Amino acid sequence: MSVDPWLMLMLMFIISSSCTFVINGDTDPNDVSALMALFQSMNSPSQLNWNGNDPCGQSWTGITCSGNRITEIKLPGRQLTGTLGFQLQSLSSVTNLDLSNNNLAGTLPYQFPPNLQHLNLANNNFNGGIPYSFSDTPSLISLNFGHNQFQQALNLNFQKLTSLTTFDVSFNSLTGDLPQTMNSLSSISTMNLQNNQFTGTIDILADLPLDNLNIENNHFTGWIPEQLKNINLQKNGNSWSSGPAPPPPPGTPPVTKNKGNHKSGGGHSPSSDSGSSDGSKKSGIGGGAIAGIVISILVVGAIVAFFLVKKRSKKKSFGDVEKLDNQPLAPLTSNEVHGRNSTQTSSVIDLKTFDTSAAAISLKPPPFDRNKSFDEDELPKKPIVVKKTVAPPANLKSYSIADLQIATGSFSVDHLLGEGSFGRVYRAQFDDGQVLAVKKIDSSVLPNNLSDDFMEIVSNLSRLHHPNVTELIGYCSEHGQHLLVYEYHKNGSLHDFLHLPDDYIKPLIWNSRVKVALGIARALEYLHEICSPSVVHKNIKAANILLDADLNPHLSDSGLASYIPNTNQVLNNNSGSGYDAPEVGLTGQYTLKSDVYSFGVVMLELLSGRKPFDSSRSRFEQSLVRWATPQLHDIDALAKMVDPALEGMYPVKSLSRFADVIALCVQSEPEFRPPMSEVVQALVRLVQRTNMSKRTFGADQGGSNRGGDDQDSLDM
Repeated sequence: MSVDPWLMLMLMFIISSSCTFVINGDTDPNDVSALMALFQSMNSPSQLNWNGNDPCGQSWTGITCSGNRITEIKLPGRQLTGTLGFQLQSLSSVTNLDLSNNNLAGTLPYQFPPNLQHLNLANNNFNGGIPYSFSDTPSLISLNFGHNQFQQALNLNFQKLTSLTTFDVSFNSLTGDLPQTMNSLSSISTMNLQNNQFTGTIDILADLPLDNLNIENNHFTGWIPEQLKNINLQKNGNSWSSGPAPPPPPGTPPVTKNKGNHKSGGGHSPSSDSGSSDGSKKSGIGGGAIAGIVISILVVGAIVAFFLVKKRSKKKSFGDVEKLDNQPLAPLTSNEVHGRNSTQTSSVIDLKTFDTSAAAISLKPPPFDRNKSFDEDELPKKPIVVKKTVAPPANLKSYSIADLQIATGSFSVDHLLGEGSFGRVYRAQFDDGQVLAVKKIDSSVLPNNLSDDFMEIVSNLSRLHHPNVTELIGYCSEHGQHLLVYEYHKNGSLHDFLHLPDDYIKPLIWNSRVKVALGIARALEYLHEICSPSVVHKNIKAANILLDADLNPHLSDSGLASYIPNTNQVLNNNSGSGYDAPEVGLTGQYTLKSDVYSFGVVMLELLSGRKPFDSSRSRFEQSLVRWATPQLHDIDALAKMVDPALEGMYPVKSLSRFADVIALCVQSEPEFRPPMSEVVQALVRLVQRTNMSKRTFGADQGGSNRGGDDQDSLDM
């Protein structure tokens, strides 16, 4: 039976159309949710025409899909505004994100698509720091942050970014030296660092396979490495050293002028040419020299073998004390120190501990022959230390992952309270009606290999008790997850009160603002001067000041930055936001005095109602400290600085004294800033000398439907 070919074509078309519908329809729900969050954070731009709920099936503008997963988001030059939201990490199949040439602003979210290969955010108004989380995205091939307002140091660890070929941070305000880990960029070919405020030398870039390097208009010093003189290098506008460069340290390998990926114009180095005619003479290695090298290798191998055998034969002979004089030093256990009759069991100790606990034993090291090879195991660089197991604090409750998942709706967006430098915070409501806040620490902040440290962190946090410090209630450590459970404060953060307009929230009256300042000052006085050792908070900002039902302040994240290792690189949310002291940008180090500065910025925020850094204002007024400091001692100018929301309802003398405290705290030289105990005393005197009654403020000022406002006293 013959078949009509047109009928066959029609059937094939129908089948292919139905297959296409199945493939393109019903976009992954997580992708849809993340894309809608991005859409809303960008102020719902109508020019994108993103309608419906199926980006892949409906071919949304700028969206590319594979199957039902979004793989590319390309929206350059679309006049987009707003921010990037906080759900980008859900787009696990996205490899290309291009939002360049728009008007997007704010700080970058901590998490981006985990498998991102190409990111282009150039020519926007982003500020703050570049998130440290990019350090854990090994798939990255190109990163472009050029022409934005990023500030502070470049706190990235480049060790995992071995696939990165293009890196552009040009035309920002980045400071500090280049990270040492940049020497891990084994695939980099183009790097644009121009028009920033980088300092130090560029020696770390010498051995990279660069073809193009632009470092113009920075504060670099030193000499241009020889290896970089054969590439497309733009270096003007720096403070380069004149004259010949100093000789390299002894043992430094000779400079290779023509690297494989450098465009030097020739395929062979001079050494290869010199060896083409009378090889052995020009290379300096004759037949006798080669024989000498072979003999030397054999001798060294014999010596190494001798020491290995010697080590194994004497591994358990430490009981014979006299033989220690002739053995290489190695870490000794406490049992070996005290003899076989000792019943003490402890971890391996270092040499100093051994020397004081068994002074009678001779620890004279053997003579060291610099020309003799040895087994590195014979002389360990560090004593092996066995970590002590930290018992769970008795005053805290241990929660299971299952308990917290139920209480937070599986950590849903509906329960999300906020996102900070260390992770996200969720509202958790338990079956007994109790409401708590759960901080889910990001894996890049505390990876699995530091799980043993988590209980020590919890133990340290459990010792912090103060009425103005958010109390730790419990913890969870299961399946590589690390979570902290805190008390919950219903009125949210000070940042919300000051900067997020809400019809249900009335502005804070002057009384409440002084109350907040005094409470946080007392919290910092406790951390700095009562805790032993002192605790540097490192992350003082309005978003970390929580208000309870009575508008009493509670400082959150206290101790986290001090107890979690290597957090200086993680604190990117503060970078460029206006809270960090000037010396932090230069040294990367946080101190008690840098906390005092950040607290002064919060006080200035309370006084003016302005954000510490606001890119929407004119250039002169973007930095709150820079704009306000010259006016703090001018009473007329001060009156114009006050938050308009106060409507003039404040005591003039109280305002002036409040400004005097701010001026002390935000001084550029850290040594001139007062300790927090003096700040507390100054604020207490301010309260005592000022009439804080309702008659001063007006009974109708500053109420909040979210909580009561104590207008009569500061609860001294």
